[in-house]
Amino acid sequence: MAAGCKAPGRYPMTNDVRISTRGLYKIFGPNPDAMVELVREGMAKDELLEKHGHVLGLRDINLDIQASSIFVIMGLSGSGKSTLIRHFNRIIEPTAGSIEIDGRNILGLDDNELRDLRRREISMVFQRFALLPHRTVTDNVSYGLMVQGVPADESRQRADHWIKQVGLTGYEDYYPAQLSGGMQQRVGLARALATDADILLMDEAFSALDPLIRADMQEMLLKLQAQLKKTIIFITHDLEEALKLGDGIAILRDGGLVQKGDAQSIVLEPCDDYVEEFVKNINRGRVIKVCSIMSPHNGKPSDLTLAEDTVLEDALLMLTQKKAQLANVIDASGDPIGCIKLEEVVQAMATPQ
Repeated sequence: MAAGCKAPGRYPMTNDVRISTRGLYKIFGPNPDAMVELVREGMAKDELLEKHGHVLGLRDINLDIQASSIFVIMGLSGSGKSTLIRHFNRIIEPTAGSIEIDGRNILGLDDNELRDLRRREISMVFQRFALLPHRTVTDNVSYGLMVQGVPADESRQRADHWIKQVGLTGYEDYYPAQLSGGMQQRVGLARALATDADILLMDEAFSALDPLIRADMQEMLLKLQAQLKKTIIFITHDLEEALKLGDGIAILRDGGLVQKGDAQSIVLEPCDDYVEEFVKNINRGRVIKVCSIMSPHNGKPSDLTLAEDTVLEDALLMLTQKKAQLANVIDASGDPIGCIKLEEVVQAMATPQ
């Protein structure tokens, strides 16, 4: 990323690490502890299954997830992404490694502490909605509050608030079967938000939805996050979705972490052929920002200035409208930090051959 580029995501990134994993392994099978050393020595997923009848879920995952960010974990089916997210609330227990939330080792929690973690600190939104079919929208949204022991009147008020926030006012007394898929997922999101948990796990939450509804849900999530500043871990196999939502992105393959970074670094600097294949058909103009490809500021005046987080597609439009060959790039304070030429924008937007 070019020097001076200070806008890797939509929201200011902090130095506060909310979730951290170190040396995280998960092996499924009758004797997983005995298999860890084989995996550490380099045994691949296919070989482990063929020779020993064990399935490699995760291999040496080291991640730091910042507070108040949307962190996307992506990969193809079988890459380990859903396995990983279920470690953060210990639905799945690791074979080896550590998991910390706010510096606290959650693997050391007893049963009561773990239940409290799930009730109050972490909520989850599932791919297939996981709504209770015999409960109304209000009752589904307030279910987590009931588990927390919140009084009925307060529970109803909080449920009504989040039903309104996700755009379902008027549907409070409907049952899940009476709702479309997109509306059901809004109920699932409202239920997760109602508990006031600071960490939200979303496991392919939008992948079962039609494209237009999916796009609406993505926009709604971004608007809510702009207000709430929660720590969201979002699982997807769709790179377009990852680039749109993620302040940070991790790409998994066969249980291992292949690359992590922001959208700019993933698209501009794929670390291997696997990631390069992922990003080659992306509309680069909607992802890459001018701060990622700008040259140092040369001190020359320009009729056009661009904010550092302007994407190339918008930069190209403004340059052509102004019939300009050059634009200065400014930071959030309005200070010039670089410059960019029309030909550089066009070149950066082109799919690499």
